[in-house]
Amino acid sequence: MDEIGRKALLFDFYGPLLTEKQRQIYDYAVGEDMSLGEIAEATNVSRQAVHDMVRRTAGILEAYEEKLGLAQKFMDMETHLSRIRLLVTEEATEEHYRKIAKEIEAIDMIERK
Repeated sequence: MDEIGRKALLFDFYGPLLTEKQRQIYDYAVGEDMSLGEIAEATNVSRQAVHDMVRRTAGILEAYEEKLGLAQKFMDMETHLSRIRLLVTEEATEEHYRKIAKEIEAIDMIERK
């Protein structure tokens, strides 16, 4: 996953834990790809304050992910679900059922972490 995609994913998971100002500024920076100057003008704060807020918020989101790991669990589950989707579209054989069961077991293990 690219850096922007990771930032957006972390924001989706942990954004509600941020303050309103952090959410607004970070969303402008990452979600809407606005420049620091544009954000400063839109939020009526200095460009330096915007820069500091974006960096600090990115660190907060990374810290949440390090402690909770929800985004990584989500991505791991999506990988296994994608494999299951592919398997169920193929011809149903006993081997396919074993592979599907293996992927489901992997999802169960992720949920237990």
